[in-house]
Amino acid sequence: MSLQSGSTKPSKNKIDRKKLYKAAELLLDAIEGHKRREGTERTPERIARDWPEIFEGYNYEPKDILNRTFQAERYDELIIVSTDFTSTCEHHILPFRGKAWIGYIPKKRIIGLDKLIKLVWMFSKRLQNQERITRQVAESIKETLKPLGVMVVLKASHDCVSLRGTKSINSITTTSACFGVFRKKAEAREEFLSLIKK
Repeated sequence: MSLQSGSTKPSKNKIDRKKLYKAAELLLDAIEGHKRREGTERTPERIARDWPEIFEGYNYEPKDILNRTFQAERYDELIIVSTDFTSTCEHHILPFRGKAWIGYIPKKRIIGLDKLIKLVWMFSKRLQNQERITRQVAESIKETLKPLGVMVVLKASHDCVSLRGTKSINSITTTSACFGVFRKKAEAREEFLSLIKK
C-alpha cells in the first residue's frame, strides 16, 4: 500500500530510478556474471520500478503525515493504535517485519488514527534499524501533539538474523520508546503494556 492517499502528498521525490537500474545490473553481474537468464533479464527493470515504492518514506516528512489535528474535547485517556510494518535493514539491505503499537495520552489535541499508521509506514519505508523507527515515531508524535505522554513498541523478525550470522529463525526483537507520563510513571507504562498483550 502506498502512503499517497487522501491528504498525504509527498513533499519531494528522492529516488533515482536510473541509478537503481545500473546498480541492479552491477549486482547481478557480481553474483551471476554478465549473461542474463530468463528469470533475471528484467530484474534491473523491476528493481528500478519497484524499489521507489519500497523506499517511498524518503519522499515524506512527519509534517506531511501529521498535518491535521483535532481538539481532544476533554478526552485524556490512553489511545492505542497497532499496525503491521515491513522495513529494510540498513546494514544488510534485507527485510525485517513485525508489528507496531503506538499509544498516547492527549493533552489538548488528537489526530486521525490512520495518520499514526502512516507515520510508522513512512519511517519504515527507508533503510532503517528498528531502534530508530521506534524513536522517530515517538518523537514525531511528541513534537506534533505535545501529549501528556507517548509510548511506542515494535516487535519484529529480521532476515539479517535468520538468513545469515546466527541463522536464528524464530528470533524476535522488541524495542520501545516513551516520553512524558510513560517515562515518569511505571503504572502508565504497565497499563500500555497490559493492553497490547490482549
